[in-house]
Amino acid sequence: MEKNNSKAYWKENIKYLFILLTVWFLVSFGAGILFKDLLNEFKFGGFKLGFWFAQQGSMYVFVILIFIYVKLMNKLDKKYGYDK
Repeated sequence: MEKNNSKAYWKENIKYLFILLTVWFLVSFGAGILFKDLLNEFKFGGFKLGFWFAQQGSMYVFVILIFIYVKLMNKLDKKYGYDK
């Protein structure tokens, strides 16, 4: 039972990691490089949005994703009984 529990835990953990890293990739690489020209038509804080994402935005999103990951892992630990 414990082995199945730990396998399910890690499977769900990897799923969360994949989703969060995909979001970070889309924000950092997508918004900062691929869609830069499209986003540069908009301004944020006096800067072109594509430039802002490349210089600052991806870092802010990364920090936010860390907090989301911590919240998800605390919930996951509680779900599988690893919160003790």
